[in-house]
Amino acid sequence: MINALQINIRGKLYTFDKPKVMGILNLTPDSFFDGGKYRGTDAIRQRIDSMIAEGADIIDIGGCSTRPGAAMPSADEEWHRLSEGFEIINKYHPDSIVSVDTFRASVAKLSVEQGGAAIVNDISGGDMDANMFSTIAQLHVPYILMHIKGTPQNMQNNPQYTNVTDEVIKYLSERVRALRQLGVADIIIDPGFGFGKTVEHNYQLLRQLSRFEVFNMPILAAISRKSMIYKVLGTDAQHSLNGTTALNMIALANGAHLLRVHDVKEAKECIALHEMLK
Repeated sequence: MINALQINIRGKLYTFDKPKVMGILNLTPDSFFDGGKYRGTDAIRQRIDSMIAEGADIIDIGGCSTRPGAAMPSADEEWHRLSEGFEIINKYHPDSIVSVDTFRASVAKLSVEQGGAAIVNDISGGDMDANMFSTIAQLHVPYILMHIKGTPQNMQNNPQYTNVTDEVIKYLSERVRALRQLGVADIIIDPGFGFGKTVEHNYQLLRQLSRFEVFNMPILAAISRKSMIYKVLGTDAQHSLNGTTALNMIALANGAHLLRVHDVKEAKECIALHEMLK
């Protein structure tokens, strides 16, 4: 039996024997932290080169901001943004593992078949595009399954739960079952920090992250520079690196296998120290 903490990427087993780092490449004008920063070939290439030099295991490329209240670009505009990034990665770092951050099945399909993406990272758990799950099954790529309550436009309008951890696990269980019925074998679980949760909800999920080990699948923690950090500290995303590192260490201690971050070097150092602590 294949170890469940392995996923098949392009016919090769990718093992989470040690936590990995996913570096964020936002090709959007309006992302909450670095929107508009990486525009043009030189800036995009410099960002990719830097993340790979710092040890990024996966590059997560997105062309549609999903911050609270973000305006949605058309699918054509999203793909136009992504295609420039894929072209640069494929030219200068063709062996890199790339995931595409999209909730649209059509964009996921283009990203895999034309862009060379090896993983699909969907913030909507398949809820924002009814064709996503069947598309993933056809593409035979790993899928990052995330919980969200609502959509980016309304998710922070007073989200409520009886017990956030119980409800997120129930939701993810139902979605895993649906994916399995379609034959999707490789799934990464993401509890969705900040997506339809209050600060208190986020910290409960982080405290109880080890409960997600029930899935026997890799767990992704995407905490980097989010408001759950800077609202507590009374600062902003620009000044949240120290808080990000602190919470990433807690995520690792509670079972995270993959850290999605803006700051690759610091996340790799965090993992190295956590491994030494173990």
